[in-house]
Amino acid sequence: MTTEMTTIDAKEKFADLITHVSHSKERIALTRRGKEVAAIVPIEDLHFLETIQDKSDLQAAIASLKEARSNGLITLEQLKEETGV
Repeated sequence: MTTEMTTIDAKEKFADLITHVSHSKERIALTRRGKEVAAIVPIEDLHFLETIQDKSDLQAAIASLKEARSNGLITLEQLKEETGV
């Protein structure tokens, strides 16, 4: 469940808000002028998102490398080996 709170309210209650989020595992969406601008989330949520992003980045890098190899390109390491650098 996500609760909304204005950035002004969050600033006034910041210490309590951090304690609440860390214990309840609730997510807080911060709003400014009625629009969501940021969030305070439990650290476990952040770690999960970072893991997903890392996996996505790795998959993209592998796909790019496969495409480069299929186009006859070589890696920097292969170039170094071939040139003795």
